[in-house]
Amino acid sequence: MVARALIIAIGLLVLTTGVAAAAPTVPWTLVATRPHDATAFTEGLVAYRGVLLESTGLLEQSTVRRVDATTGQVLASTPLPANEYGEGLTVLAGSATQLTWTQHVLHTYDPTTLAITGTRRYRFEGWGLTTNGRQLIASDGSATLRWLDPATLRVTKTVTVTDEGAAIYGLTELEYRDGIIWANVWRSDRIALIDPATGKVRAWLNMARLRQRLSAFGEVLNGIARDPVTDHMVVTGKLWPQLFVIKLAGRVPAAPR
Repeated sequence: MVARALIIAIGLLVLTTGVAAAAPTVPWTLVATRPHDATAFTEGLVAYRGVLLESTGLLEQSTVRRVDATTGQVLASTPLPANEYGEGLTVLAGSATQLTWTQHVLHTYDPTTLAITGTRRYRFEGWGLTTNGRQLIASDGSATLRWLDPATLRVTKTVTVTDEGAAIYGLTELEYRDGIIWANVWRSDRIALIDPATGKVRAWLNMARLRQRLSAFGEVLNGIARDPVTDHMVVTGKLWPQLFVIKLAGRVPAAPR
């Protein structure tokens, strides 16, 4: 946790300089509130064929799950080894890929059965994971996003995420949609909407008011996916008892140059 504490300190320093919020905040509306397993320490979330796949963390508790997007019921679950801490999750070319935090292990699964199909060495710290349909895109808790060849895990591209020149640290759970990377920022109730070509933040979403709707305690905001029911977006957090379906109520500005 020392590395994460350092990232928080750096991130707070950036936020207090007054330059990190230069991108506009886009309004959003709440479409629906749904149940979510309040014991799930959510690290990754992605839609797949009408359900949500979810990666949960913590040592001796990490899993990959199939979740009913409407009821929150856990339909199936595969545990990770007790010494592994589950992190980001995505689906590419019919295979679900899950990172681990500091164990440098990457697992692949059949997304329908959750049967494990492979385990590989992953040389970076694992936080968030998404895909543009061709490559994997990963975060490691810093301000860097990496594009990875899914076959070799070779890094093919990196960007530093910035807002008006200030690096945005603590990037965690990711979702790629319509040419924009949505990213949770650890220990923050904000979501960054990032231009993948440049790493510049195009806009922010402030999700703080969702906390007022939680029926019980919730840890940090973490978990972004396309909603398989409405095709809007669904967000949640670690130990949150609810999933929230949202839609943007304003336009995301054009990609900065």
